[in-house]
Amino acid sequence: MPPRSRPGIAGWQAAQRRRKTRAQRNVSHRRRPVRSGNDAAVPRHGLARVLSKQGVCSRSEAARWILAGRVRVDGRVVRDPEFPVVQGRQRIGVDDDAVVAGERTWLMLNKPRGLVTTTSDEQGRDTVYRCLGDADLPWLAPVGRLDKASEGLLLFSNDPAWAARITDPATGPDKTYHVQIDRLPDAALLARLLAGVVSGDTTLSAKSVKALRQGEKNAWLEIVLEEGRNRQIRRLLAAFDIQVLRLVRVAIGDLELGDLSKGHWRRLTAAEAASLASPPS
Repeated sequence: MPPRSRPGIAGWQAAQRRRKTRAQRNVSHRRRPVRSGNDAAVPRHGLARVLSKQGVCSRSEAARWILAGRVRVDGRVVRDPEFPVVQGRQRIGVDDDAVVAGERTWLMLNKPRGLVTTTSDEQGRDTVYRCLGDADLPWLAPVGRLDKASEGLLLFSNDPAWAARITDPATGPDKTYHVQIDRLPDAALLARLLAGVVSGDTTLSAKSVKALRQGEKNAWLEIVLEEGRNRQIRRLLAAFDIQVLRLVRVAIGDLELGDLSKGHWRRLTAAEAASLASPPS
């Protein structure tokens, strides 16, 4: 009987999508515990996930390393990205080098239009990583997203726990956008935008909407969201037959884009990072 071939990265990614679908259907999966002597049960996590949680690389990149035989656990080569390990209890190495958690880094980028927010793009489009260039930075992942046509403040970090707090719809900070539209809004339109609309099984609304300035045929609005669903502002405005000419995220919580030049980035201070991750009062 011929040996079974190991799944490649595409197979692993497909398996991850199936797991995510099951989770969205509220199917519970218990973590397999490890017992050592009299220790209480300790949760284990997949090897690829542990590498990404340590800020070493993305989860998909970790899976590639593992499938290529570059990763060892307690001195043994492991080729299963879901191989269960206890973070901090087992020795993990890549290319014979011990894995050390990367220094926590947080930065903000003024994203230009035309770039996609992803680590790599299957269609070969330019990504936001073009702006980071050859900077001496650890591996960083985008925290939240801006679509290709949008611009402005985009966060990056290798701190998954911090990123989860920022993107949590219940406790994350507000996001503020300046949006140029193709008409002159009156008070009634602003009130309808604030009230929102139902799209399918989703209510699209904003925390606040106000007019900033206007010309002869178009105007700029300031829209604040408590949570950012996929293309939420564009979908909300489209429901009222309003075309978006430009969409710029200018603030996340108290962190403002300020005078940071387009395509440029800067590191956040520890105080700025902590403030963003603090629950709103």
